[in-house]
Amino acid sequence: MIDVLLGLQWGDEGKGKIVDVLAPQYDIIARFQGGPNAGHTLIFNDRKFILHTIPSGIFRENTINIIGNGVVIDPVIFKSEIDKIKVLVNPKNNLKISSKAHLILPSHRLLDAAYEQQKGGNKIGSTLKGIGPTYTDKYARLGLRVGDILSENFKNKYDILKQKHFEIINNIRFDYSDYLIDNMSYSDYEKAWFDSLELLKEFDIIESEYYINNAFNAGKKILAEGAQGSLLDVDFGSYPYVTSSNTIASGVCSGLGVAPNKIGRIFGIFKAYCTRVGSGPFPTELFDEKGKSLQKKGNEFGSTTGRPRRCGWLDIPALKYSAMLSGITDLIITKIDVLNELKEIPVCTSYKIANNKTQILPFNIAKNKIGINFEVFNGWNSSLTDIAHINNLPKELLDYLKFIEKQTAIPITMVSYGPDRKQIITFNI
Repeated sequence: MIDVLLGLQWGDEGKGKIVDVLAPQYDIIARFQGGPNAGHTLIFNDRKFILHTIPSGIFRENTINIIGNGVVIDPVIFKSEIDKIKVLVNPKNNLKISSKAHLILPSHRLLDAAYEQQKGGNKIGSTLKGIGPTYTDKYARLGLRVGDILSENFKNKYDILKQKHFEIINNIRFDYSDYLIDNMSYSDYEKAWFDSLELLKEFDIIESEYYINNAFNAGKKILAEGAQGSLLDVDFGSYPYVTSSNTIASGVCSGLGVAPNKIGRIFGIFKAYCTRVGSGPFPTELFDEKGKSLQKKGNEFGSTTGRPRRCGWLDIPALKYSAMLSGITDLIITKIDVLNELKEIPVCTSYKIANNKTQILPFNIAKNKIGINFEVFNGWNSSLTDIAHINNLPKELLDYLKFIEKQTAIPITMVSYGPDRKQIITFNI
């Protein structure tokens, strides 16, 4: 079967580490959606790597990694990633790219900035990586795909799409003369973009849907890796403060070209608390010193943008909602160590909307005033160092985990208690 791993909150749940841990059990890791707004952090052997586009199994040399058709790729960012990881591995040996994955053009990035400026005080908190405009072109049937770079008339296709973008940019009256894209002028970034295409051509560009289905039929074990989080799903997230793709399990089918009956286990990752980058509703957000403490202890700063993450308590209704949407079979909790020193740990068990108690996220969550009903747990006051088995966990932490399992009716099969790939307990898996 094709197993799935995805985030259940607003992203940044620790998906990269868990994929890296699980990768030796799989023949193929395939990324199925999103773009370089993802930031999957891997820490091992006292080294830290942040992946934005490349699947998180890339450091496992016996595992094939695939960038699927549902992903959007910026060649400049892709090249930067390759340059950083090739000190440990040769990614050309185990990385393949779908010919149907769409390309983020330099002008897509200008469009992203122009649209955000136009929104004024209603900004959604875009990472300004050009992802939204790229998906817009995909569904408007205007986009360029990786397979196009191998055609003789690619430059002509590029110029036509670029012209359309600049017509919009000029109509919006966005002044890009001094605008920098990753500290480069537009012309310099465009030159770097075309230079980076040459590296992209050196990789194995494949018809990924055939490759994955043939591997499935041959009995290979496949793990589909998601980016962002379920509450940022373009259909079911806190719209309009969402990403531009389907981040839930159904996105695997369209993002890799596989049938629903091929899906097996679905791992859902969540933090022991909640965080969110950028704008948008966040029912359990903390605005006091406790929130700042979580931010500091959890090192809650965006791995893609560096922006500080907003922090709050665990939200059970939101967690159950995400689990329902994807049919989660296994829960994986991360960053439990960030709560180590707390005497009390509140958990949101339901919302109060217009004095009514509910566990249902409202349609227009962004405009609803939501009150919170909490249940408070005793902290475990333990450093959680060198834990080898679940039986070594403090009783208070076990009570916390059992409560989550009971509320969601889903087993927790992994507990991560630190950033390193070794700091994890696995059971029932």
